[in-house]
Amino acid sequence: MEVKRVQTLALNQLNELPPQFVRPDNERPENTKALEGVNVPVISLSQPHNVLVTKITEAASDWGFFVVTDHDISAKLIKNLQDVGQEFFSLPQKEKEVYANDPSSGKFDGYGTKMTKNLEEKVEWLDYYFHLMSPPSQANYEMWPKNPPSYRKVTEEYNKEILRVTNNILELLSEGLTLENSVLKSCLGGDEVELEMKINMYPPCPQPELALGVEPHTDMSALTLLVSNDVPGLQVWKENSWVAVNYLQDALFVHIGDQLEVLSNGRYKSVLHRSLVNKERKRMSWAVFVVPPHEVMVGPLPLLVNDQNPSKYSTKTYAEYRYRKFNKIPQ
Repeated sequence: MEVKRVQTLALNQLNELPPQFVRPDNERPENTKALEGVNVPVISLSQPHNVLVTKITEAASDWGFFVVTDHDISAKLIKNLQDVGQEFFSLPQKEKEVYANDPSSGKFDGYGTKMTKNLEEKVEWLDYYFHLMSPPSQANYEMWPKNPPSYRKVTEEYNKEILRVTNNILELLSEGLTLENSVLKSCLGGDEVELEMKINMYPPCPQPELALGVEPHTDMSALTLLVSNDVPGLQVWKENSWVAVNYLQDALFVHIGDQLEVLSNGRYKSVLHRSLVNKERKRMSWAVFVVPPHEVMVGPLPLLVNDQNPSKYSTKTYAEYRYRKFNKIPQ
């Protein structure tokens, strides 16, 4: 079945949004505006260690989200990552379709557009490219773009850097739970923890007030670390309102995901978030999902469970959790 790509629709210079993209009244950005004057936590990783533990723990508990600066990933590498992603999406459509994925048959890696089996469901204004990035032994390099030719080299370099930052953040979050700093990473598979890359491309949209790039959701990952271009759109849910995340050049937007909420027995919050789109400009983001291998069992850490704070979540493999969430089965 031929998939209608959002980027192709946008190139037709539509004046009106196709009906499958028009959100219900209660989901439309025009009816769910973000709070003014509220800023998400911004944390410099150059601060003293004890200060970092406190600030990151507070942000993960209160927001489930924070922005990190001074992470020592070079601005040049981030620009190179963004350049190769933009080059891929600028290729002729026929060349991109060589990498088309098929989530319905379990083929998640590759070039995709979110579809729905239910005609009543609305579609997101988004095309994407998804693939496993780490560990190298699990990566399917056949599904990495061959064009631009530098894609693999740049992405592998970024993988090393983002893994370093991930390890640092997981150590700080472990200490915030008064645990040894290696505990959370160990629970996520240790050196076998997986990093998944998803490049999101939101083309210009004729009626952005009626559409969503990504609908409200929490990530099934443990952590998500994201960089974006300079077109804003990310919003997080805080105290029954949306809060816009301002663009900050070369910063990492860090989302607490479902697996850390479970491991921390609810101490850390998996953040509800969504993405808006823009009428004049394309928005792009590069999200790295930090996830355990499929066979790893994830449940509340025993040291965080007692009579005063009983277990709030069941223990299951990540594969089972992923299957249930993907198919919208109650956990």
